[in-house]
Amino acid sequence: MIRTVDLRGLSLNKSEYAAALPRASLDVSTAMATIAPLLHRVQHGNESDLKALAQEFDGVEPPTIRVPMEIIQQSLKELDPAIRVALEIAIDRVRRVHGDQVRNESTTTVVDGATVTERWIPVDRVGLYVPGGRAVYPSSVIMNVVPAQIAKVPSIAVASPPQKDFGGYPHPTILATCALLEVTEVYAVGGAQAIALFAYGMKEVCEKADMVTGPGNIYVAAAKRALRGVIGIDSEAGPTEIAILA
Repeated sequence: MIRTVDLRGLSLNKSEYAAALPRASLDVSTAMATIAPLLHRVQHGNESDLKALAQEFDGVEPPTIRVPMEIIQQSLKELDPAIRVALEIAIDRVRRVHGDQVRNESTTTVVDGATVTERWIPVDRVGLYVPGGRAVYPSSVIMNVVPAQIAKVPSIAVASPPQKDFGGYPHPTILATCALLEVTEVYAVGGAQAIALFAYGMKEVCEKADMVTGPGNIYVAAAKRALRGVIGIDSEAGPTEIAILA
């Protein structure tokens, strides 16, 4: 339900506006104790542990943690043509925006014979998290993958929760979007365990990443907080807020 706030005729200062428009809150600290054993299990576990966690939290055990390439390609073949067009338009627009954000190397002469050079160097490998569950977010694939590609990150991996309705693999639209972006490394892992998988890596399953980005629930945010320093993070994303001004 949309909450309407009528500000007509009011002259409010900053604190009064804040009181009139309360923001959603997210206390990440409350989830820290819950995710601690999950992180430990992923750090010291194997693929069977990831499958067991998927069964516990997502209600389905994926056939394999890494999504086979044929499943990714099949998802693209079966994608609604209208959705494909919309995704391709979105990809193009996001590429334009982030393409303009690329910074060039710069050198500053401090004194004669002494210079400072600033270089922007991509990380070697990034893990990108795409949430699932009650909604499908191909936009999260685009908004994470495209900047990584423009930054010329050599190795890009995506993780998204397994779906009971789709054989234990991520939603087909998520997989199809990965295919459109030529991402071939996709894992059927969700929540805090996905962040831990990228942070620690897992022998014969997934290589450790240098950085993880992408939105998620309170447990994803808590995992990022707990593993910051083990792996680079983007932020502890909170609830999405949308305002309509009319």
